[in-house]
Amino acid sequence: MRTADIRTRFLDFFAERGHTVVPSAPLPTPDPTLLFVNAGMVPFKPYLTGEVAPPWQRAASVQKCVRTLDIEEVGRTTRHGSFFQMNGNFSFGDYFKEEAIAYAWDLSTRPVADGGYALDPAKIWVTVHHSDDEARGLWRRVAELPDERIVTRGDEDNFWHMGVPGPCGPSSELYYDRGPRFGREGGPEADEDRYMEFWNLVFMQYERGEGSGKTGFPVLGELPRRNIDTGMGLERMAALLQGVDNLYEIDETRPVLDRAADLAGVRYGADPAADVHLRVVADHVRTALMLLADGTAPGNEGRGYVLRRILRRAVRSMRQLGHEDPALTDLLAVARTCMAPSYPEVAEAYDRIADQAAGEEDAFRATLKQGTTVLDTAVTKVKAGGGRQLPGAQAFLLHDTYGFPIDLTLEMAAEQGVEVDREGFTALMREQRERARADARARKSGGAVDTSALRSVLDEHGPTDWRAWDTLTTDSRVLALVAPAGPVPVAREGEIVGAVLDRTPFYAESGGQDSDAGGLSGSSVEADVLDVQRPLPGLVVHQVRVTAGELAVGDTVRAAVDPEWRLGARQAHSGTHVLHAALREILGPTALQAGSYNRPGYLRLDFPWRGGLSATVRSEVEEAANRALRRDLPVHVRWMTLPEAKEIGALALFDETYGEQVRVVEIGGAWSRELCGGTHVEHAAQVGLVALTAESSVGAGMRRLEAAVGIEGFGHLARERDLVARIAEQVQAPRAELPDRVAQLLDRLKAADRENQRLRQSALAARAAELAGRAVDVAGASVVTATTDGDAGAARTLALDVRGRLPSGRPGVAAVALTGDKPVLVVAVNEAGRAAGLSASTLVKRLLGGRGGGSDEVAQGGGVTPERLDAALAGLAGAVREELGE
Repeated sequence: MRTADIRTRFLDFFAERGHTVVPSAPLPTPDPTLLFVNAGMVPFKPYLTGEVAPPWQRAASVQKCVRTLDIEEVGRTTRHGSFFQMNGNFSFGDYFKEEAIAYAWDLSTRPVADGGYALDPAKIWVTVHHSDDEARGLWRRVAELPDERIVTRGDEDNFWHMGVPGPCGPSSELYYDRGPRFGREGGPEADEDRYMEFWNLVFMQYERGEGSGKTGFPVLGELPRRNIDTGMGLERMAALLQGVDNLYEIDETRPVLDRAADLAGVRYGADPAADVHLRVVADHVRTALMLLADGTAPGNEGRGYVLRRILRRAVRSMRQLGHEDPALTDLLAVARTCMAPSYPEVAEAYDRIADQAAGEEDAFRATLKQGTTVLDTAVTKVKAGGGRQLPGAQAFLLHDTYGFPIDLTLEMAAEQGVEVDREGFTALMREQRERARADARARKSGGAVDTSALRSVLDEHGPTDWRAWDTLTTDSRVLALVAPAGPVPVAREGEIVGAVLDRTPFYAESGGQDSDAGGLSGSSVEADVLDVQRPLPGLVVHQVRVTAGELAVGDTVRAAVDPEWRLGARQAHSGTHVLHAALREILGPTALQAGSYNRPGYLRLDFPWRGGLSATVRSEVEEAANRALRRDLPVHVRWMTLPEAKEIGALALFDETYGEQVRVVEIGGAWSRELCGGTHVEHAAQVGLVALTAESSVGAGMRRLEAAVGIEGFGHLARERDLVARIAEQVQAPRAELPDRVAQLLDRLKAADRENQRLRQSALAARAAELAGRAVDVAGASVVTATTDGDAGAARTLALDVRGRLPSGRPGVAAVALTGDKPVLVVAVNEAGRAAGLSASTLVKRLLGGRGGGSDEVAQGGGVTPERLDAALAGLAGAVREELGE
């Protein structure tokens, strides 16, 4: 049974039993404690905790998940995968244990013809919590399971909670006996490879208190409403039903593994070490496909870093298998075919996905080439000094200067028997981040507030009455004041606190739009609003600095947004939509916004694209945006369901969470139609002007446009005019002749460079002729060794030139060593030498102890000391003699 069919059967089964089928949430999650959805219940967390009233009593979903805590174990074991799908059925105060157990048993054992999975009931084992006699009794009665296949376990295995105070409860897990080939008998406690867990039923019936660990907390009592949360591993069920050994061999991953094996020229199952790399590739390529499809872009922080790490581990695994050519787009195409039956969006977005992956692979190949040489040199130096630890400063240099991820440094250093000073590296990274965030901390100097106190405010008073779409002022009551240490009754002049109001006109930072600025005023207080956030769903918190008097809980204040600030914010946010639409008009639909930020007078927009935009294209995009503003396109806001919005082509940000009704902002109707919660102008002309100020790379396959908007846009153009005037004065040319005059100056510089290059090449050719004339005879072959300075390109050029001057009728070998900071050995073999059995790649690897690579014609290797290169040159004659059989 194919994985897509298993998925469909699950959803159909529960839909027939009154469950609302909820689509998978995107992998990026707005939950501040998570980067990605890592469990099937995550999108339902607000309903399970009681923060938000659930819109349904029963739900079912197949949720995409990513976990990377055990990423180093991927491929080494057959149970770890970074991407997986979790089938789940949920009850919010509706049915409980008996129905959950009956559903799981029925679907698992029901015949295939009747919509089930037809697992053999005699091979199913279950575990229950040691205190849960009710569940034990239900398994006996509902499934007629014998006592020996109902295993009792403790809190560590069969008691669920989220790690913080809140709902908790016992769980019951289903296991399937795969037979003696997979391990010893005796049930799940004896061997969890043989007895594979495939479904976990969580019975949320208690509330836990404060405490740490899996067991160090009190159970406070029964919940007012009991919930069901179950998770069936789709990949595990596929492995069982498809009769394969592990998740890497199911129909959604095995084709990727097989293609990787074909490209590398290896066979899966022939070599345990190669099998690990093949499994890493199969897993990571599928994970990358799903992350890219959901809008995550490779980067250096957060989600982007996780994706970059996954892509680079896949590329490096292919190289370790011996395949050094680009491979990601080939492998991703196979993964697309596997996943499209369940997720059509991976096919729809594949051009964008392939471009981003190819750009990342190209960049990493260059990074790997540079960084490997630096790392190898550093490791050699550490070992030469008798050490076994690479300094944190060296790891930081690799990361900061060469873009070498710390995880890759750790892996590659470990392969050479060296540890890395991780603490030193982390300290340097922390210092860098602190410097980068200094401005933000200065603006938000009040610090974080106590979220537990805020939760109490939300429970007592309910959601904030948010009026940002409708007004700039409200008469509001102060419900709470929260400092970093906890709630306070009053804030005095100069103090910064988080203020919760019963209603507010302030826009809270979200959707790329910065928060509003303004103030609070009352009979005895004045306060500046520094920042506005939503730390909990529905609750708006204002970070305020009291500038006069005192602000106390219970005060009535006038909350007022700075009207100039709001006007600028509206211009910038609408300008972002306009620029996005113009970009897609000029470049096509794959130029899809992958991130944005806007504040009064400024906007930036990130989008996937390989290579920089030409000046002509930038001009076309800017013109398309301003043409829309000149036409004064109407701006409309409509509310509809998410399916209705998708039906009319509204664009959605991947990392946003949407409710039953969504807000669609249209500028010129279908020309710009996006889901958005921001503030906007009423007519496009109110934006004023969009002036592009920068276009840059923010990672492989990702570009960033920046623009000045409104009056700031006019100011930018005025400054550009003044700059042109100064340059024209300096080069003594009229403005109209500036391009020609600058081109003349550049031509002169290029001519000088060409002359210098000609002189260098002449000197190199003279040396090549001299070296060829001093060739020595080794077993009938002409052999030349030499050293040079410069760069690796100079060494390669010299080796090829010498080889070309050797007698064509007899075998010839030229070896050139590049000395200096980055030692390199280049070996070139002529046609007669290759016909006699000589290989440049083989010679390099012999001389450098396995390092290096290339073709039979020319090869090179590095990462060694200058002394090692001298020894390699001295050993060339012996290596040639042995290769020729003498």
